[in-house]
Amino acid sequence: MTRTPRRARGVRRALTGALLAGLTLLTTAGPALADDPSASASPAGEEAGPTEAGTTFRTATVLKQGRSGTAQASAGDYLYWVFPADAGQRPTVEATVKLPESAARRGTSTWQVDVYDGLRRRQACMYGHQTRKAAADAATVELSCVLRPVRSWSEPWADDPLPGSYYIRLTVVDLPAADLGLPVEVEVGTSIKESGGGHDGGGTLAEPLVPGVSVASAGESDARAADAPRTVATGEPEDGWASGWWTDRWLWTVGGGVLAALAAVFGYSLTRGRGRPAHVPPGL
Repeated sequence: MTRTPRRARGVRRALTGALLAGLTLLTTAGPALADDPSASASPAGEEAGPTEAGTTFRTATVLKQGRSGTAQASAGDYLYWVFPADAGQRPTVEATVKLPESAARRGTSTWQVDVYDGLRRRQACMYGHQTRKAAADAATVELSCVLRPVRSWSEPWADDPLPGSYYIRLTVVDLPAADLGLPVEVEVGTSIKESGGGHDGGGTLAEPLVPGVSVASAGESDARAADAPRTVATGEPEDGWASGWWTDRWLWTVGGGVLAALAAVFGYSLTRGRGRPAHVPPGL
């Protein structure tokens, strides 16, 4: 009759505990990174968002991540905002247009929100209501666009989202001629969800796609601003741009390697304990 030494039983128990701890780590690390509430929540006590919008890409108003801005405009205007997005993030853009009273309108209108990257390439929405029609008696119209996760690197011919500035353009695409110029109130907001390293492209950009924004100084005329434009940076995420080498893939890789090593040692201890007697009586 063979007996397993107490030392071997202790090793098995330790390895079993390590395996369970490793599995718990791998199954809980992903959601913790992806659903971090601090990624999209606005810190308390921060300043209010901007109260105006640009009318071109060059004069787009800067929005911080997770913040919203408002603007008063006329139906038919093109309104622009710009915000930063980094690798591993999935931005969401939401816009609400408060329409004039129904008595002042002549018919239905169709509104649309578009998002462009730092190279001014229009980015497709994964889902959301990018274009919506407002009935003649509607008070508001709500639009949304959930972008694809931003990749750290992409092929030159691809139009994948890359780290850098993202421009929001809001306008009406179908409107009765009599309703052009009616006043509207707009609120635009952004939110960011961390998607982790699952969308890592295996490379990094030398620099994020962050062009300058030319705006006129307060009180300057358009002609003077054209002669002496002032370049303003579009900002960056609150934690800075990603260094490019760290993703949660490292956690999964290291954790998987540790679990594989522990499983190999555990399996070896089982086969060694069964195939060889732990104690041989004297004389045998």
